[in-house]
This record gives sequence, structure tokens and C-alpha cells, in this order.
Amino acid sequence: MKTIEIKAEQFFELLKLKDTSMWSVFAQMIDGEEKEIIFLDNEEKILFNYILPVNAEKLEEDRKQFSIEFADKMASQN
Repeated sequence: MKTIEIKAEQFFELLKLKDTSMWSVFAQMIDGEEKEIIFLDNEEKILFNYILPVNAEKLEEDRKQFSIEFADKMASQN
């Protein structure tokens, strides 16, 4: 499995500038090989990781699950 390290702050700023979602970027990265994407802070500490699936169908399932979990977390903070 290939490992890709991404500086989280710069990545999300770029997404904002390009007006695109991380899911569309992830979709472009799918090539039939599973990849571990590691998001780092500015001090090179791991914030979180994501295993990029080998196909778009699984990516869509992950996106839906993430949306549900994110909405639940946001609701519990209010």
C-alpha cells in the first residue's frame, strides 16, 4: 500500500481556493491501488489518516458515512 502525506492546513486552504471538495480530489487519485493518506499538522504530527479505496463506489460509501458522522458530531456540539 502506498502512503501519501499531506499537510492538512495547506490542503484545506487549496480546496477552499479551488472551490472543490476533498472527495473530488480523492476520486481523482483512485487508480486501482489502495493508498493510505496521512494528514499532518505544521509540526509533522499525524492528525488523522484515511485509506483511499480502490474504486469510486467505495469512496462514495465512505463519503456518505463521513457526512453522517460529521453531522452527528456537529449536532452534539450544539
